[in-house]
Amino acid sequence: MFTEPRPLTWAEAAAIPGVLGGIARERWADYQAVAEELLAPPGARPSLAAALAAPGLSLIAEVKRQSPSQGAIAELEPASAAKAYARGGAAAISVLTEPRHFGGALAHLQAVASAVSLPLLRKDFTVHPQQLREAKATGASAVLLIVAVLGEQTGVYLNYAHALGLDALVEVHTEAELELALAHGARIVGVNNRDLTTLSLDLSTAPRLLRHARESFDGLLVAESGYRTAAELVPLQGLADAVLVGGSLAGSSDLEQAVRNLLTP
Repeated sequence: MFTEPRPLTWAEAAAIPGVLGGIARERWADYQAVAEELLAPPGARPSLAAALAAPGLSLIAEVKRQSPSQGAIAELEPASAAKAYARGGAAAISVLTEPRHFGGALAHLQAVASAVSLPLLRKDFTVHPQQLREAKATGASAVLLIVAVLGEQTGVYLNYAHALGLDALVEVHTEAELELALAHGARIVGVNNRDLTTLSLDLSTAPRLLRHARESFDGLLVAESGYRTAAELVPLQGLADAVLVGGSLAGSSDLEQAVRNLLTP
């Protein structure tokens, strides 16, 4: 049994600080008039969890046109980019669907779902259960749940994602958020090196929190944000099951080779 999550309230969205709060409030407004319905699901997709459980450090390659921290990156054609990532050896594809700050769209996820057979992560700022239903109907294998956005609602959204047959990447940036994610039963935890309230980046964040998580957590761990070279991934060996990379791949002139370069020690 599960309880369908409620949308965040305006007060909850208003309490989220910084850049993250601004984006979350925009997404909150986007979904206020949306019809709440269970959309028809597509055929089954491969599991993100199963892909990340493979030996070694797996790569989640991201289809990303722009970001608040980098500005415009590249006018990627989503399906072509995903195919290039797949040829390069990516284990899964992340697709941004937030339109204003990341240049994403649900149509991008749909295009990628038709182009590749790899597991797909819908990368957005989840504030409404309809976003999970859309993800399932559009071909995603998993959704992103940000603890700094959902707070104590994280567990309800996580259970609903699982009930829909979706994996969930539960994203944290602090020890307190990590503890909350684990307490709510997260099976895949992502540690973001970037503080989404200020956009500051610290590559020591993921290794530090990953070590802490490994003390009591036997699930899957993902390091996120800021990685550009294979050398930067060395500290993650033995700690993370996967790394999520967006901007440095998306801005490359050869997407397939960029993936290969990251995966080559």
